[in-house]
Amino acid sequence: MPGIEGLPGFYAIAAADPARRAVVDTDGSVTTYGELLALVNRVSHGLRARGAARGDVVAGVLPNGRDQVVMLLATGQIGLHYVPVNWHLTPAEIGYILGDCDALCVATVPAYAGAVRQVAAEGKVTDVAALAEGQPETAPAGRSAGAVMWYTSGTTGFPKGVQRGLPDAEPEAVVPLYTWFLGEVCDLEPGDGVHLVTSPMYHSSPCAHSMFALHLGHTLVIAPRFEPETVLELIERHRVTNAMMVPTMFHRMLQLPPEVRARYDVSSLAQVIHTAAACPVAVKQGIMDWWGPVLYEYYGSTESTIAFAVKPHDWLARPGTVGRPAPGFEARILDDEGEEQPPGTPGMIYVKSGSARFEYRKDPGKTAASMRGEWYAPGDIGYLDEDGFLFLCDRRTDLIISGGVNIYPAEIEAALLEHPAVADVAVIGVPDEEWGHTVVALVQPAKGAEPGPELTAGLLAHCAPRIARFKHPKVIEYRRELPRTPTGKLSRSRVREEYLASR
Repeated sequence: MPGIEGLPGFYAIAAADPARRAVVDTDGSVTTYGELLALVNRVSHGLRARGAARGDVVAGVLPNGRDQVVMLLATGQIGLHYVPVNWHLTPAEIGYILGDCDALCVATVPAYAGAVRQVAAEGKVTDVAALAEGQPETAPAGRSAGAVMWYTSGTTGFPKGVQRGLPDAEPEAVVPLYTWFLGEVCDLEPGDGVHLVTSPMYHSSPCAHSMFALHLGHTLVIAPRFEPETVLELIERHRVTNAMMVPTMFHRMLQLPPEVRARYDVSSLAQVIHTAAACPVAVKQGIMDWWGPVLYEYYGSTESTIAFAVKPHDWLARPGTVGRPAPGFEARILDDEGEEQPPGTPGMIYVKSGSARFEYRKDPGKTAASMRGEWYAPGDIGYLDEDGFLFLCDRRTDLIISGGVNIYPAEIEAALLEHPAVADVAVIGVPDEEWGHTVVALVQPAKGAEPGPELTAGLLAHCAPRIARFKHPKVIEYRRELPRTPTGKLSRSRVREEYLASR
Protein backbone atom coordinates (compact mmCIF):
# COMPACT_ATOMS: atom_id res chain seq x y z
CA MET A 1 0.00 0.00 0.00
CA PRO A 2 1.24 3.53 -0.70
CA GLY A 3 2.40 5.51 2.29
CA ILE A 4 -0.41 7.75 3.51
CA GLU A 5 1.20 9.22 6.64
CA GLY A 6 1.53 12.73 5.21
CA LEU A 7 -1.93 12.91 3.63
CA PRO A 8 -4.50 15.21 5.31
CA GLY A 9 -7.46 12.93 5.85
CA PHE A 10 -9.89 10.57 4.14
CA TYR A 11 -10.53 12.44 0.90
CA ALA A 12 -6.80 12.75 0.08
CA ILE A 13 -6.06 9.18 1.18
CA ALA A 14 -8.86 7.80 -1.01
CA ALA A 15 -7.53 9.65 -4.06
CA ALA A 16 -3.98 8.41 -3.45
CA ASP A 17 -4.80 4.82 -2.49
CA PRO A 18 -8.25 3.88 -3.83
CA ALA A 19 -7.72 0.13 -3.29
CA ARG A 20 -7.21 0.51 0.47
CA ARG A 21 -9.95 -1.19 2.52
CA ALA A 22 -12.23 1.43 4.07
CA VAL A 23 -15.26 -0.34 5.56
CA VAL A 24 -16.06 -3.92 6.49
CA ASP A 25 -19.81 -3.65 7.00
CA THR A 26 -22.02 -5.59 9.41
CA ASP A 27 -22.72 -8.20 6.70
CA GLY A 28 -19.02 -8.65 5.93
CA SER A 29 -19.08 -6.72 2.64
CA VAL A 30 -16.00 -4.61 1.91
CA THR A 31 -15.88 -1.09 0.48
CA THR A 32 -12.55 0.38 -0.59
CA TYR A 33 -11.46 3.96 -0.04
CA GLY A 34 -11.91 4.69 -3.74
CA GLU A 35 -15.42 3.22 -3.86
CA LEU A 36 -16.38 5.07 -0.72
CA LEU A 37 -15.08 8.41 -2.01
CA ALA A 38 -16.99 7.98 -5.27
CA LEU A 39 -20.23 7.38 -3.35
CA VAL A 40 -19.52 10.25 -0.95
CA ASN A 41 -18.99 12.64 -3.88
CA ARG A 42 -22.20 11.50 -5.57
CA VAL A 43 -24.19 12.05 -2.36
CA SER A 44 -22.59 15.49 -1.88
CA HIS A 45 -23.79 16.45 -5.38
CA GLY A 46 -27.19 14.92 -4.60
CA LEU A 47 -27.59 17.02 -1.47
CA ARG A 48 -26.72 20.18 -3.38
CA ALA A 49 -29.25 19.20 -6.05
CA ARG A 50 -31.85 19.21 -3.27
CA GLY A 51 -30.90 22.79 -2.45
CA ALA A 52 -28.45 22.21 0.40
CA ALA A 53 -26.15 25.19 0.92
CA ARG A 54 -23.41 25.93 3.42
CA GLY A 55 -24.83 26.13 6.96
CA ASP A 56 -27.92 24.02 6.23
CA VAL A 57 -28.80 20.95 8.29
CA VAL A 58 -29.26 17.37 7.06
CA ALA A 59 -30.30 14.48 9.31
CA GLY A 60 -29.94 10.72 9.19
CA VAL A 61 -31.94 8.00 10.92
CA LEU A 62 -29.52 5.27 9.98
CA PRO A 63 -28.11 2.11 11.55
CA ASN A 64 -24.40 1.56 11.92
CA GLY A 65 -23.05 0.81 8.48
CA ARG A 66 -21.72 2.25 5.25
CA ASP A 67 -24.70 4.58 4.67
CA GLN A 68 -24.07 6.36 7.97
CA VAL A 69 -20.39 6.75 7.07
CA VAL A 70 -21.30 8.15 3.65
CA MET A 71 -23.64 10.78 5.11
CA LEU A 72 -21.01 11.93 7.59
CA LEU A 73 -18.33 12.29 4.92
CA ALA A 74 -20.62 13.81 2.28
CA THR A 75 -21.94 16.55 4.57
CA GLY A 76 -18.43 16.97 5.96
CA GLN A 77 -17.04 18.28 2.67
CA ILE A 78 -19.82 20.68 1.62
CA GLY A 79 -20.25 22.79 4.76
CA LEU A 80 -23.38 21.20 6.22
CA HIS A 81 -24.40 20.37 9.79
CA TYR A 82 -25.23 16.67 10.01
CA VAL A 83 -27.54 15.33 12.73
CA PRO A 84 -27.34 11.57 13.40
CA VAL A 85 -30.66 10.60 15.02
CA ASN A 86 -31.08 7.76 17.50
CA TRP A 87 -33.13 5.10 15.72
CA HIS A 88 -34.50 3.82 19.05
CA LEU A 89 -36.55 6.99 19.52
CA THR A 90 -40.31 7.13 19.09
CA PRO A 91 -41.72 8.90 16.02
CA ALA A 92 -42.67 11.87 18.20
CA GLU A 93 -39.11 12.14 19.56
CA ILE A 94 -37.65 11.86 16.05
CA GLY A 95 -40.09 14.52 14.87
CA TYR A 96 -39.02 16.89 17.64
CA ILE A 97 -35.35 16.65 16.62
CA LEU A 98 -36.08 17.02 12.90
CA GLY A 99 -38.16 20.10 13.60
CA ASP A 100 -35.76 21.63 16.08
CA CYS A 101 -32.77 21.27 13.76
CA ASP A 102 -34.72 22.44 10.66
CA ALA A 103 -33.51 19.45 8.65
CA LEU A 104 -33.56 20.09 4.91
CA CYS A 105 -33.90 16.35 4.39
CA VAL A 106 -33.47 13.12 6.32
CA ALA A 107 -31.79 9.96 5.05
CA THR A 108 -33.07 6.66 6.36
CA VAL A 109 -33.52 2.95 5.53
CA PRO A 110 -36.69 0.85 5.11
CA ALA A 111 -36.57 -0.40 8.72
CA TYR A 112 -37.02 3.14 10.06
CA ALA A 113 -38.74 4.83 7.12
CA GLY A 114 -42.23 4.23 8.52
CA ALA A 115 -41.46 6.04 11.76
CA VAL A 116 -39.71 8.88 9.92
CA ARG A 117 -42.56 9.39 7.44
CA GLN A 118 -45.00 9.80 10.31
CA VAL A 119 -43.25 12.99 11.36
CA ALA A 120 -41.43 14.32 8.27
CA ALA A 121 -42.84 15.74 5.06
CA GLU A 122 -42.70 13.11 2.31
CA GLY A 123 -40.47 15.24 0.14
CA LYS A 124 -37.84 15.40 2.88
CA VAL A 125 -37.46 11.63 3.36
CA THR A 126 -34.80 10.00 1.24
CA ASP A 127 -32.05 7.39 1.28
CA VAL A 128 -28.41 7.26 0.27
CA ALA A 129 -29.08 5.49 -3.02
CA ALA A 130 -31.62 8.12 -4.06
CA LEU A 131 -29.24 10.96 -3.19
CA ALA A 132 -26.45 9.36 -5.22
CA GLU A 133 -28.54 8.39 -8.26
CA GLY A 134 -27.40 10.02 -11.48
CA GLN A 135 -24.77 12.20 -9.78
CA PRO A 136 -21.09 12.49 -10.83
CA GLU A 137 -18.25 10.87 -8.91
CA THR A 138 -16.06 13.96 -9.16
CA ALA A 139 -15.38 16.14 -6.12
CA PRO A 140 -17.95 18.91 -5.61
CA ALA A 141 -16.83 22.47 -6.29
CA GLY A 142 -16.30 24.92 -3.45
CA ARG A 143 -15.63 22.27 -0.82
CA SER A 144 -15.73 23.36 2.84
CA ALA A 145 -15.68 21.48 6.13
CA GLY A 146 -18.98 20.56 7.77
CA ALA A 147 -19.73 19.63 11.36
CA VAL A 148 -21.76 17.01 13.18
CA MET A 149 -24.50 18.32 15.48
CA TRP A 150 -25.36 15.76 18.13
CA TYR A 151 -28.48 16.04 20.23
CA THR A 152 -27.97 15.58 23.95
CA SER A 153 -29.90 12.87 25.77
CA GLY A 154 -32.44 15.22 27.27
CA THR A 155 -32.41 13.75 30.80
CA THR A 156 -33.27 17.22 32.13
CA GLY A 157 -35.80 18.20 29.47
CA PHE A 158 -36.07 18.15 25.69
CA PRO A 159 -32.80 17.30 23.94
CA LYS A 160 -30.83 20.14 22.44
CA GLY A 161 -28.48 20.21 19.49
CA VAL A 162 -24.86 20.96 20.34
CA GLN A 163 -23.88 23.23 17.47
CA ARG A 164 -20.41 24.42 16.57
CA GLY A 165 -19.34 27.00 14.04
CA LEU A 166 -18.37 25.80 10.57
CA PRO A 167 -14.70 26.26 9.63
CA ASP A 168 -14.19 28.52 6.63
CA ALA A 169 -11.81 26.05 5.02
CA GLU A 170 -11.63 22.76 3.15
CA PRO A 171 -11.61 19.57 5.26
CA GLU A 172 -7.93 19.06 4.43
CA ALA A 173 -7.09 22.26 6.30
CA VAL A 174 -9.02 21.21 9.42
CA VAL A 175 -8.50 17.46 9.78
CA PRO A 176 -4.76 17.52 10.64
CA LEU A 177 -5.44 19.39 13.89
CA TYR A 178 -7.89 16.71 15.01
CA THR A 179 -5.68 13.79 14.01
CA TRP A 180 -2.78 15.44 15.87
CA PHE A 181 -5.01 15.79 18.94
CA LEU A 182 -6.02 12.11 18.83
CA GLY A 183 -2.37 11.18 18.50
CA GLU A 184 -1.54 13.18 21.62
CA VAL A 185 -4.45 11.75 23.62
CA CYS A 186 -4.67 8.16 22.38
CA ASP A 187 -1.37 7.49 20.54
CA LEU A 188 -3.35 6.89 17.32
CA GLU A 189 -1.30 7.35 14.16
CA PRO A 190 -1.88 7.27 10.40
CA GLY A 191 -1.25 3.93 8.74
CA ASP A 192 -2.74 0.50 8.27
CA GLY A 193 -4.70 0.31 11.53
CA VAL A 194 -8.07 -1.41 11.95
CA HIS A 195 -10.78 0.25 14.05
CA LEU A 196 -13.65 -1.80 15.49
CA VAL A 197 -17.00 0.00 15.81
CA THR A 198 -18.94 -1.47 18.74
CA SER A 199 -21.44 1.29 19.65
CA PRO A 200 -24.18 3.25 17.84
CA MET A 201 -22.74 5.98 15.65
CA TYR A 202 -25.52 8.39 16.54
CA HIS A 203 -23.54 9.02 19.73
CA SER A 204 -20.66 11.44 19.65
CA SER A 205 -17.66 9.32 20.63
CA PRO A 206 -18.36 6.25 18.44
CA CYS A 207 -19.18 8.57 15.55
CA ALA A 208 -16.09 10.74 15.95
CA HIS A 209 -13.74 7.77 16.33
CA SER A 210 -15.19 6.14 13.22
CA MET A 211 -14.61 9.27 11.16
CA PHE A 212 -11.12 9.89 12.41
CA ALA A 213 -10.16 6.27 11.86
CA LEU A 214 -10.81 6.91 8.16
CA HIS A 215 -8.94 10.22 8.31
CA LEU A 216 -5.97 8.20 9.64
CA GLY A 217 -6.21 5.67 6.80
CA HIS A 218 -7.53 2.89 9.02
CA THR A 219 -10.14 0.27 8.10
CA LEU A 220 -13.51 0.38 9.86
CA VAL A 221 -14.87 -3.00 10.96
CA ILE A 222 -18.47 -2.51 12.04
CA ALA A 223 -19.84 -5.03 14.54
CA PRO A 224 -23.50 -5.92 13.90
CA ARG A 225 -24.15 -5.40 17.63
CA PHE A 226 -22.22 -5.78 20.84
CA GLU A 227 -21.93 -9.40 21.94
CA PRO A 228 -18.82 -10.26 23.96
CA GLU A 229 -17.77 -13.31 22.00
CA THR A 230 -18.66 -11.76 18.63
CA VAL A 231 -16.40 -8.80 19.42
CA LEU A 232 -13.52 -11.08 20.41
CA GLU A 233 -13.95 -13.06 17.18
CA LEU A 234 -13.88 -9.86 15.09
CA ILE A 235 -10.74 -8.66 16.88
CA GLU A 236 -8.97 -11.91 16.06
CA ARG A 237 -10.26 -12.27 12.48
CA HIS A 238 -9.50 -8.69 11.37
CA ARG A 239 -6.43 -8.13 13.57
CA VAL A 240 -8.11 -5.08 15.09
CA THR A 241 -5.63 -2.53 16.40
CA ASN A 242 -7.96 -0.01 18.04
CA ALA A 243 -11.55 0.28 19.24
CA MET A 244 -13.84 2.46 21.32
CA MET A 245 -15.83 0.75 24.07
CA VAL A 246 -17.70 1.54 27.28
CA PRO A 247 -17.21 0.01 30.75
CA THR A 248 -20.35 -2.14 30.56
CA MET A 249 -18.78 -3.97 27.63
CA PHE A 250 -15.66 -4.68 29.67
CA HIS A 251 -17.77 -6.02 32.53
CA ARG A 252 -19.69 -8.35 30.20
CA MET A 253 -16.50 -9.66 28.58
CA LEU A 254 -14.93 -10.36 31.97
CA GLN A 255 -17.94 -12.55 32.77
CA LEU A 256 -17.04 -14.93 29.94
CA PRO A 257 -15.66 -18.26 31.17
CA PRO A 258 -11.83 -18.41 31.16
CA GLU A 259 -11.80 -21.07 28.47
CA VAL A 260 -13.84 -18.81 26.15
CA ARG A 261 -11.56 -15.85 26.75
CA ALA A 262 -8.49 -17.98 26.02
CA ARG A 263 -9.98 -19.06 22.69
CA TYR A 264 -9.36 -15.69 21.01
CA ASP A 265 -6.14 -13.90 20.09
CA VAL A 266 -6.41 -10.22 21.02
CA SER A 267 -2.69 -9.48 20.78
CA SER A 268 -3.23 -7.09 17.84
CA LEU A 269 -4.92 -4.53 20.12
CA ALA A 270 -2.83 -1.42 20.73
CA GLN A 271 -5.45 1.12 21.82
CA VAL A 272 -8.88 0.48 23.30
CA ILE A 273 -10.39 3.84 24.17
CA HIS A 274 -13.19 4.04 26.70
CA THR A 275 -15.47 6.82 27.87
CA ALA A 276 -19.21 7.52 28.45
CA ALA A 277 -19.38 6.25 32.05
CA ALA A 278 -17.18 5.75 35.08
CA CYS A 279 -15.25 2.47 34.91
CA PRO A 280 -14.85 0.60 38.21
CA VAL A 281 -11.17 0.16 39.04
CA ALA A 282 -11.48 -3.63 39.37
CA VAL A 283 -13.11 -3.91 35.93
CA LYS A 284 -10.46 -1.81 34.19
CA GLN A 285 -7.66 -3.65 35.98
CA GLY A 286 -9.21 -6.98 34.96
CA ILE A 287 -9.25 -6.02 31.27
CA MET A 288 -5.63 -4.82 31.39
CA ASP A 289 -4.61 -8.04 33.12
CA TRP A 290 -6.17 -9.83 30.13
CA TRP A 291 -5.36 -7.53 27.17
CA GLY A 292 -2.29 -5.77 28.48
CA PRO A 293 -1.81 -2.01 29.05
CA VAL A 294 -3.93 -0.91 26.08
CA LEU A 295 -6.81 0.98 27.75
CA TYR A 296 -6.90 4.71 27.03
CA GLU A 297 -9.54 6.71 28.85
CA TYR A 298 -10.91 10.15 28.38
CA TYR A 299 -13.53 12.24 30.11
CA GLY A 300 -15.66 14.92 28.55
CA SER A 301 -19.10 15.41 27.04
CA THR A 302 -20.77 16.12 23.74
CA GLU A 303 -20.38 19.81 24.61
CA SER A 304 -16.81 19.83 25.91
CA THR A 305 -15.42 17.04 23.67
CA ILE A 306 -12.30 15.38 25.16
CA ALA A 307 -11.43 17.49 28.20
CA PHE A 308 -9.29 15.02 30.21
CA ALA A 309 -7.34 11.97 29.10
CA VAL A 310 -5.15 9.29 30.65
CA LYS A 311 -2.89 6.71 29.04
CA PRO A 312 -2.53 3.16 30.39
CA HIS A 313 0.66 3.51 32.42
CA ASP A 314 -0.44 6.77 34.04
CA TRP A 315 -3.70 5.10 35.06
CA LEU A 316 -1.88 2.06 36.47
CA ALA A 317 0.16 4.47 38.58
CA ARG A 318 -3.04 6.24 39.77
CA PRO A 319 -5.93 3.75 39.52
CA GLY A 320 -9.28 5.48 39.17
CA THR A 321 -8.13 8.71 37.53
CA VAL A 322 -9.66 9.93 34.27
CA GLY A 323 -6.53 11.91 33.51
CA ARG A 324 -5.17 15.41 33.22
CA PRO A 325 -6.53 18.18 31.00
CA ALA A 326 -6.17 17.35 27.31
CA PRO A 327 -4.08 19.64 25.07
CA GLY A 328 -5.71 23.07 24.86
CA PHE A 329 -7.92 22.56 27.95
CA GLU A 330 -7.86 24.10 31.41
CA ALA A 331 -9.73 22.78 34.45
CA ARG A 332 -11.01 24.09 37.79
CA ILE A 333 -12.89 22.55 40.72
CA LEU A 334 -15.34 24.98 42.29
CA ASP A 335 -17.73 24.81 45.23
CA ASP A 336 -21.33 26.07 45.13
CA GLU A 337 -20.15 29.64 45.78
CA GLY A 338 -17.65 29.53 42.94
CA GLU A 339 -14.59 29.21 45.19
CA GLU A 340 -11.73 27.12 43.83
CA GLN A 341 -11.19 23.89 45.76
CA PRO A 342 -7.76 22.65 46.90
CA PRO A 343 -6.35 19.31 45.70
CA GLY A 344 -8.28 16.35 47.09
CA THR A 345 -11.48 18.31 47.78
CA PRO A 346 -14.50 17.45 45.60
CA GLY A 347 -16.48 20.11 43.80
CA MET A 348 -18.12 20.88 40.47
CA ILE A 349 -15.81 20.34 37.48
CA TYR A 350 -15.36 23.25 35.06
CA VAL A 351 -13.36 23.17 31.83
CA LYS A 352 -12.31 25.79 29.29
CA SER A 353 -10.97 25.56 25.75
CA GLY A 354 -10.88 28.04 22.93
CA SER A 355 -11.24 25.27 20.33
CA ALA A 356 -14.30 23.50 21.80
CA ARG A 357 -16.83 26.32 21.85
CA PHE A 358 -20.45 25.44 21.25
CA GLU A 359 -23.99 26.68 21.62
CA TYR A 360 -27.26 24.86 22.15
CA ARG A 361 -29.27 25.32 18.98
CA LYS A 362 -32.15 27.78 19.48
CA ASP A 363 -31.53 27.98 23.23
CA PRO A 364 -29.19 30.80 24.27
CA GLY A 365 -30.61 30.60 27.78
CA LYS A 366 -29.50 27.02 28.24
CA THR A 367 -26.14 27.84 26.68
CA ALA A 368 -25.63 30.66 29.18
CA ALA A 369 -26.83 28.56 32.11
CA SER A 370 -24.21 25.88 31.40
CA MET A 371 -21.37 28.40 31.58
CA ARG A 372 -19.59 30.37 34.27
CA GLY A 373 -17.95 33.01 32.13
CA GLU A 374 -15.74 31.08 29.70
CA TRP A 375 -15.94 27.93 31.82
CA TYR A 376 -18.30 25.03 31.05
CA ALA A 377 -19.64 22.60 33.66
CA PRO A 378 -20.24 19.04 32.35
CA GLY A 379 -22.35 18.41 35.47
CA ASP A 380 -20.01 16.09 37.37
CA ILE A 381 -18.42 16.22 40.80
CA GLY A 382 -14.75 15.40 41.13
CA TYR A 383 -11.40 16.46 42.56
CA LEU A 384 -7.86 17.03 41.31
CA ASP A 385 -4.88 15.47 43.01
CA GLU A 386 -1.61 17.30 43.64
CA ASP A 387 -0.38 16.47 40.13
CA GLY A 388 -3.53 17.67 38.38
CA PHE A 389 -5.10 14.26 37.72
CA LEU A 390 -8.90 14.27 37.89
CA PHE A 391 -10.88 11.72 39.92
CA LEU A 392 -14.64 11.60 39.40
CA CYS A 393 -17.11 11.21 42.25
CA ASP A 394 -20.48 11.20 40.47
CA ARG A 395 -23.04 13.18 38.53
CA ARG A 396 -24.34 16.15 40.48
CA THR A 397 -27.90 15.01 39.73
CA ASP A 398 -27.17 11.49 41.08
CA LEU A 399 -25.63 12.64 44.36
CA ILE A 400 -27.25 11.07 47.44
CA ILE A 401 -27.33 13.15 50.61
CA SER A 402 -28.13 11.00 53.62
CA GLY A 403 -27.93 12.48 57.10
CA GLY A 404 -26.15 15.48 55.63
CA VAL A 405 -23.37 13.32 54.16
CA ASN A 406 -22.62 13.17 50.43
CA ILE A 407 -22.74 9.64 49.03
CA TYR A 408 -21.72 8.86 45.45
CA PRO A 409 -23.66 5.98 43.81
CA ALA A 410 -20.82 5.14 41.41
CA GLU A 411 -18.57 4.21 44.32
CA ILE A 412 -21.12 1.75 45.71
CA GLU A 413 -21.83 0.31 42.28
CA ALA A 414 -18.14 -0.27 41.70
CA ALA A 415 -17.88 -2.21 44.99
CA LEU A 416 -20.91 -4.39 44.23
CA LEU A 417 -19.75 -5.10 40.67
CA GLU A 418 -16.66 -6.80 42.09
CA HIS A 419 -18.92 -9.56 43.45
CA PRO A 420 -19.15 -12.49 40.99
CA ALA A 421 -22.91 -12.84 41.55
CA VAL A 422 -23.60 -9.30 40.24
CA ALA A 423 -24.14 -8.84 36.51
CA ASP A 424 -25.29 -5.23 36.76
CA VAL A 425 -26.30 -2.78 39.48
CA ALA A 426 -27.89 0.62 39.92
CA VAL A 427 -27.68 2.59 43.16
CA ILE A 428 -30.17 5.38 43.76
CA GLY A 429 -31.23 7.68 46.57
CA VAL A 430 -34.84 7.31 47.66
CA PRO A 431 -36.52 10.11 49.68
CA ASP A 432 -36.56 9.44 53.41
CA GLU A 433 -38.22 11.70 56.01
CA GLU A 434 -35.54 11.11 58.63
CA TRP A 435 -32.34 10.84 56.60
CA GLY A 436 -33.15 12.84 53.49
CA HIS A 437 -32.26 9.89 51.27
CA THR A 438 -31.98 6.14 51.73
CA VAL A 439 -29.43 4.23 49.67
CA VAL A 440 -31.12 1.57 47.52
CA ALA A 441 -29.27 -0.93 45.32
CA LEU A 442 -31.09 -2.65 42.47
CA VAL A 443 -29.08 -5.69 41.45
CA GLN A 444 -29.24 -7.79 38.30
CA PRO A 445 -27.88 -11.19 39.38
CA ALA A 446 -25.31 -12.97 37.24
CA LYS A 447 -26.30 -16.17 35.51
CA GLY A 448 -26.69 -18.95 38.07
CA ALA A 449 -26.93 -16.60 41.06
CA GLU A 450 -30.07 -16.97 43.17
CA PRO A 451 -31.58 -13.70 44.45
CA GLY A 452 -32.73 -13.78 48.05
CA PRO A 453 -31.73 -13.15 51.67
CA GLU A 454 -28.58 -15.26 51.41
CA LEU A 455 -27.26 -13.30 48.43
CA THR A 456 -28.22 -10.01 50.10
CA ALA A 457 -26.24 -10.92 53.19
CA GLY A 458 -23.30 -11.93 51.02
CA LEU A 459 -23.35 -8.64 49.13
CA LEU A 460 -23.40 -6.60 52.33
CA ALA A 461 -20.54 -8.65 53.73
CA HIS A 462 -18.68 -8.08 50.46
CA CYS A 463 -19.14 -4.30 50.87
CA ALA A 464 -17.78 -4.25 54.43
CA PRO A 465 -14.04 -4.06 53.61
CA ARG A 466 -14.58 -1.92 50.53
CA ILE A 467 -16.80 1.03 51.47
CA ALA A 468 -17.73 2.74 54.73
CA ARG A 469 -20.82 1.41 56.50
CA PHE A 470 -22.81 4.64 55.98
CA LYS A 471 -22.54 4.00 52.22
CA HIS A 472 -23.94 0.47 52.44
CA PRO A 473 -27.33 0.01 50.75
CA LYS A 474 -30.19 0.03 53.24
CA VAL A 475 -32.26 -1.87 50.70
CA ILE A 476 -31.13 -4.41 48.08
CA GLU A 477 -33.68 -5.55 45.53
CA TYR A 478 -33.26 -7.70 42.45
CA ARG A 479 -34.16 -7.05 38.82
CA ARG A 480 -33.97 -9.21 35.72
CA GLU A 481 -32.53 -6.28 33.77
CA LEU A 482 -31.56 -2.64 34.30
CA PRO A 483 -32.18 0.12 31.76
CA ARG A 484 -29.09 1.31 29.94
CA THR A 485 -28.65 3.48 26.87
CA PRO A 486 -27.23 1.81 23.73
CA THR A 487 -23.79 3.21 24.62
CA GLY A 488 -23.87 1.56 28.03
CA LYS A 489 -24.76 4.48 30.26
CA LEU A 490 -26.94 3.50 33.18
CA SER A 491 -30.24 5.37 33.02
CA ARG A 492 -30.57 6.19 36.72
CA SER A 493 -33.49 8.50 36.01
CA ARG A 494 -35.50 5.59 34.61
CA VAL A 495 -34.37 3.30 37.43
CA ARG A 496 -35.48 5.86 40.00
CA GLU A 497 -38.81 6.53 38.27
CA GLU A 498 -39.63 2.83 37.95
CA TYR A 499 -38.64 2.13 41.54
CA LEU A 500 -40.68 4.97 42.99
CA ALA A 501 -43.67 4.04 40.82
CA SER A 502 -43.57 0.47 42.18
CA ARG A 503 -43.58 1.48 45.88
